[in-house]
Amino acid sequence: MRLVPWWALISSGSAPVLLVSGWTIAALLHGPGYDPVTQTISVLAADGAAGRWVMTGAVTALGACHLATAWGLRAAALAGRMALGGGGLLAIVLALSPEPSSGGSLQHGSVVAMGFALMAVWPVLAVSRTGAAPWGLRPAMSIGVSALLCVCAAWFLIALQTHGAAGVAERVLTVAQNLWPFVVVASCLHHSRS
Repeated sequence: MRLVPWWALISSGSAPVLLVSGWTIAALLHGPGYDPVTQTISVLAADGAAGRWVMTGAVTALGACHLATAWGLRAAALAGRMALGGGGLLAIVLALSPEPSSGGSLQHGSVVAMGFALMAVWPVLAVSRTGAAPWGLRPAMSIGVSALLCVCAAWFLIALQTHGAAGVAERVLTVAQNLWPFVVVASCLHHSRS
C-alpha cells in the first residue's frame, strides 16, 4: 500500500508555487511603492491594495493545498496531519481577515502567529513511529526542520520589531514552511518505491 496518494505530490508542490506566484504578481500590481525587503506579504493583501485579490486567492488556494496534503499524508502521525491541516485552515482564515490599510491588527497578527506556530511544529508532530519510516518523517530530520522553522520565525519577529528586512525574513520562513510538506510527500513516495 502506498504511503501517500499520487495527488498529494501535486497538492504539496502547488503550495509554494502559489505563494511565490501570488506575492510576485501582487507586488507587480502594487507598483514601485512596495518594498519586498522591508514590507511584509500582508501589505500586498491589505484592504485597498491593488493586488489584494491575487494574494487572497493565492493564500486561500495554498490553505486548500495544505488541507489536501494533510488528508493524503497517511504515513504521518495523526497529530502532524492535524497541525498541517490546521495551518491550511488558518491560511484560509487569514485570507478572509486582511490587514487594514492603516497597518497591523490584533486579529490578523493572531491568525498569522497561530498559523506560523502550527506550520513550525507539524514536522515534529508528524514523526512516524515505525522503524523504517520515510526519511522526511524520521525524528532527527523532523526535529531539525522544526528547529530551523523556529529560528526563521524568530528572525522574522526580530526584523519586524527592529524595522529590518522583515519582508526577506518572512519570505524565507513562508517558503520553508510551504516547501517542507512537498519534501515529506516526495520522501514517502520514494520510500514506497524502495
